[in-house]
Amino acid sequence: MKTLVLNVDRDDDFGRKAKVKSPIIGVKDNIEAANKLGQADPEDSDLNAIFSAISTYNTLKNEGKKVEIATICGNISVGLKSDEILSEQIEKVIKETNADEVILITDGAEDEYILPLIQSRIKITSINRVSVKQSRELEDAYYRILKILDDEKVQKQFLLPIALVLIVWAFFVIIDMASSGFGAILLTLGLYLLIRVFRWERNLAIILREVKSGFLTGKLSVYTYIIAIVILLAYGVLAYYELTNTVFTSEIEFIPVLFFINRIIWGIVIAGLIAVFGRVIDVYVKDKKTPWRYWIAPFSIFAIGFISYALTGAFYEAFIFYIAIGVMIALIGIITYHYIKELYSIDDNEPEIEKQTKKAVE
Repeated sequence: MKTLVLNVDRDDDFGRKAKVKSPIIGVKDNIEAANKLGQADPEDSDLNAIFSAISTYNTLKNEGKKVEIATICGNISVGLKSDEILSEQIEKVIKETNADEVILITDGAEDEYILPLIQSRIKITSINRVSVKQSRELEDAYYRILKILDDEKVQKQFLLPIALVLIVWAFFVIIDMASSGFGAILLTLGLYLLIRVFRWERNLAIILREVKSGFLTGKLSVYTYIIAIVILLAYGVLAYYELTNTVFTSEIEFIPVLFFINRIIWGIVIAGLIAVFGRVIDVYVKDKKTPWRYWIAPFSIFAIGFISYALTGAFYEAFIFYIAIGVMIALIGIITYHYIKELYSIDDNEPEIEKQTKKAVE
């Protein structure tokens, strides 16, 4: 029975640092490879592993056993690519050495992830983990943490919110508003948790794909949506500035909130109209038909704008006039929409009616 002392370098330090081609078979070649790596990087932990493998080989050889030694190397991209290379090299080594069993030498917890690869091809009789005594527990913890962080689920649940917090905080520090950063962080985390609770991730992904598709295909709605968002932000900033510079004599606490909404209403109206305009153009270009179903949208937006403006200002001024205008616009929109809808449906049905009439006559 022939024993193979197998040293594993999963991230290919021998190839990258010492320029040694693997698999490395035979004690002479392994000693030469160890010397080259020692000159390239004397602190590399793979040196400990290969010298341990050589020592194990010499011990078994002195005992009169049939023994061979080999070192296999993977790739710096530890994972699928690395393990594929190691699988090929294991088969090559087994074929050349005719080994019946393996004594596995590794330099830490990371290399033991390939145990199933080796066990599926040859029997493992012993495993010798070689590492600097002071760093062994630290190294194990390091690779376990890396393995956990490599999980996509963990990345989304833990790393993503941390990344968002750091980005928001850095942004407010850059614009010299560090005092507002904490509030922005709470808002960001609140929105993140809200999205997670209601499982809106898929909807957001669809929106992002639509935006990307819009940029690539030249959809007007993507640009009008961006303009609408900018207008909303601008109105929001102006409304907040006006709010902070206004003195309220009333003791009713929600008056400032109504004041802010009142000042931002027309920004919402303008943004809504621009967004609808872009959508209408895209539908028209795509279907080659006038999208009459959007006819009532601008009337509704204007009506909501006038009525909301009147209601939010009613606590400190009277705006009956705006309510009347809002109701009037809503009525005009509803009446004209139903009229146009009826005409549009008749136009759509005319070809089908003619076809049925012709068939009946025949």
